[in-house]
Amino acid sequence: MGTREQIVDAANRLFYQQGFEPTSFAAIAEAVGISRGNFYYHFKTKDEILQAVIEARLASTRKMLVEWADGSADPLDRVRRFVEIVITNRGDIESYGCPVGTLTNELAKLDHPSRAHAVGVFELFRTWLREQFEDLGFDAEADDLAMHVLAFSQGIAALSNAFHDSDFVYREVARINTWLTERLASHTSADGAR
Repeated sequence: MGTREQIVDAANRLFYQQGFEPTSFAAIAEAVGISRGNFYYHFKTKDEILQAVIEARLASTRKMLVEWADGSADPLDRVRRFVEIVITNRGDIESYGCPVGTLTNELAKLDHPSRAHAVGVFELFRTWLREQFEDLGFDAEADDLAMHVLAFSQGIAALSNAFHDSDFVYREVARINTWLTERLASHTSADGAR
């Protein structure tokens, strides 16, 4: 990994753990183990680093979504993979919240011009989830269902961070999985009745 990538990786981690605003150039340089001069060679402003972090998050999210799509031909299984991300990343979420939600919330509070770019990760999830629901036959409702699942994941992340209760997270994931099964069954039976 080159120096620029190491800077982006360290900044991504620090923005998540400490927040964008409190994270200094010095903290990022120290995390990478480089001088400030070497740091400034790669990035002149913190906003440049933020843009690179957001781009890295977008790229890793795209890659993950492709892997999920390649891992299962069943769109319901794919949606479940998304739902279970709050379990997969439980430790970090309990400690720091959702990386996407925390950054977009902070940038909104700062009225930062990069907020819309950061929301792009949510847009990737929303589009991908909508496509899964469309594949399941929910044409008219696909976007509403995608937003419902996104809202679920954000709510679980926020409460997991607040209460540090893993049992709650597992129970809620089980509930949303039951809801998905029931929603699909009722949709399928309604289609069959037509």
